[in-house]
Amino acid sequence: MNLRSSPDGRPEFVYTVSRLNREARITLSSHFGTLWVEGEVSNLAAPASGHLYFTLKDAEAQVRCAMFRSSGRLLGFKPTNGDHVLARAQVGLYEPRGDYQLIVDLLEEAGDGVLHRAFEALKKRLDAEGLFDPARKKPIPRFPTCIGVVTSPTGAAIRDILTVLARRYPAASVIIFPAKVQGSEAPAELIRALQQADASGWCDVLLLARGGGSMEDLWAFNDESLGRAIVACQTPVVTGIGHEVDFTIADFAADLRAPTPSAAAEAVTPDRIDLGVRLQRLESQLRRSFLGRLETVQQRLDFVERRLRQCHPKQRLGRQAQRLAELKHRLARNAAARLNLERQRLQGLELRLVRHDPAQRVIHLTGKLDSLESRLRRSASLLLERRRERLQALGQRLDTVSPLATLARGYSIALRAADDAVVHSWEDIQPGELLYTRLAEGSLISRVEKAEPGDPPVFPGQSPRGR
Repeated sequence: MNLRSSPDGRPEFVYTVSRLNREARITLSSHFGTLWVEGEVSNLAAPASGHLYFTLKDAEAQVRCAMFRSSGRLLGFKPTNGDHVLARAQVGLYEPRGDYQLIVDLLEEAGDGVLHRAFEALKKRLDAEGLFDPARKKPIPRFPTCIGVVTSPTGAAIRDILTVLARRYPAASVIIFPAKVQGSEAPAELIRALQQADASGWCDVLLLARGGGSMEDLWAFNDESLGRAIVACQTPVVTGIGHEVDFTIADFAADLRAPTPSAAAEAVTPDRIDLGVRLQRLESQLRRSFLGRLETVQQRLDFVERRLRQCHPKQRLGRQAQRLAELKHRLARNAAARLNLERQRLQGLELRLVRHDPAQRVIHLTGKLDSLESRLRRSASLLLERRRERLQALGQRLDTVSPLATLARGYSIALRAADDAVVHSWEDIQPGELLYTRLAEGSLISRVEKAEPGDPPVFPGQSPRGR
């Protein structure tokens, strides 16, 4: 800054160009702060330094932008010219040239950006209402007997869930409540299936699941009504939606969120292998405990027996020895009985696991499928035979009313040759006109000699019945 005198002798400040640009940059940055700008990418340049330089424009204006390498490494997509994007940036000014520009630290495709802002706004509002409060979440049962699955019956998620459940805990029954998981109709169907599963009272826990996809694909699970329906469920709800990085409103509303459908199935079931190991460990502990207690009692009995011998009252000693022997026998018998009872209980649990083997269930369902296929073939054959008989009956009825059948019985149809009009009465024809007569086989063309009412005349050699 240079100091010079004004005409009236008072000093005044004169800005240098560098100071002017510097203070302009500070003013722009402090005034606007961080903001979001939406526009179309153009003039994109990506030099070897790793920085990105481009222009954001709309129909009426444009602004230069710079994105440094440290921010560019976090991009989830590769921008190109013509992309419609949302940029989070600070307003700045490049001092050496005095160029006004945006310093971008986050760049999103415009569609995902809009959805993301809508998601964050809804999440914040529902969280403020207490819908995501951990205190209201219900505990997940440790050993469910019936598991309800709300998802698409044709998607990959249901196959993954059934595979995990069959492998980990085949003792539990599984009920599928089908619903669309994508599209405008999906939220309503998901809510209806969820309410149906909850109202049935059959299930100990509900899985709400869907495979991976884009934010638009998973948007049905960001529906506010679905989140409220999950909170209203009396049955605990576990979600497994998308991949580990995907979060939806349904995940926050659920009692437990798993990163994937398979992980959700694992979260609600114990591992039968771990259960077997634990049962074996408990059996071993129980056996050691009983044997240890039996040994302690035996030692105590031996001690008492020695004291009785020291007291030397022979009869009393005999009675006490007999009683001690009986107690010892009873204790051993009770210990053996208890041990046998626990062993039987363990065997019963093992039999239950065997009965719920997926292979046996597949055999049962295969037999059922064969029976249904046989019934379908018999029903189709019977239906085809009935339709064939009906077609024949209709054909016979059609033949009955057919004009050709009337002609075949000896009748004929007389038509006036002049205009092909059917002759119904003797008054419809004049002597001398030509007649076209249709027979069962062939036709006749004749000229009318006479037309009169009543029966036709009898010609020589013709009997009245032969007219």
